Amino acid sequence: MTPRIVRVHIRELVLEDIAPGDRYRVGDALQHELTRLLAEQGVPGSMASASALDAGSFQFGGTRTMGPRVAQTIYNGLKR
Repeated sequence: MTPRIVRVHIRELVLEDIAPGDRYRVGDALQHELTRLLAEQGVPGSMASASALDAGSFQFGGTRTMGPRVAQTIYNGLKR
């Protein structure tokens, strides 16, 4: 079976109250977790027709868990 190519473009991710040096760590963690979710749980059927997703606003406890939690929220939004 030929692997499916999926491209996700996040136009804007606003990280308030995050140290400028942490933004890449959060972005890398988000990318890693979203890639893992898509690989392990599959591409949601709704993703084929999704043109935009507003994941809303979130409050997270720290930068260490922020990337994976945002990725999970995005993935769950794609399943709707």
